[in-house]
Amino acid sequence: MSRPPENPADPAENQAENQAGGPVPGPVARPAGITVIAVVAALEATALLVAAGWYGFQLLTGAPVLSFWGAVFTLGLLLAFSAWLFAVGHFLFRGYRWPRAGALVAQLFMLTIGFPTLTGGYPLAGLAMLLPAAVAIVLLFDKRVIAFASRAGGAPPAL
Repeated sequence: MSRPPENPADPAENQAENQAGGPVPGPVARPAGITVIAVVAALEATALLVAAGWYGFQLLTGAPVLSFWGAVFTLGLLLAFSAWLFAVGHFLFRGYRWPRAGALVAQLFMLTIGFPTLTGGYPLAGLAMLLPAAVAIVLLFDKRVIAFASRAGGAPPAL
């Protein structure tokens, strides 16, 4: 027999006690910061996928390269990093712990590419890299984001 869902706004249900005498743990609400970080990671992954598509098209149409296999390796790196960022955004949105470090590393890479781009004469492209990265880094250290994204991987509960 299952219990009806609890309403977190009802104070009587919030005072419920479990068998050990403590409060019943409830699901933690997803903070907006998690959604913002996941969207930033997904947009960056999409941009890398578009860049990989353009790079692959240029490679297939015969654009001059110094090393064909070096260009193929670069294309593979673009595709792998894109897939990795999609996974980081997805699993961070679901509340896992491990993508926080991956998201931080990706945003630090974005900062190291964004600053030279900004100062190298491409201010819009530089800002498009720097602003989302800075927002994501700040949100990664928000206590609500850390509290939500603290689920460890492993087997799901038995019951």
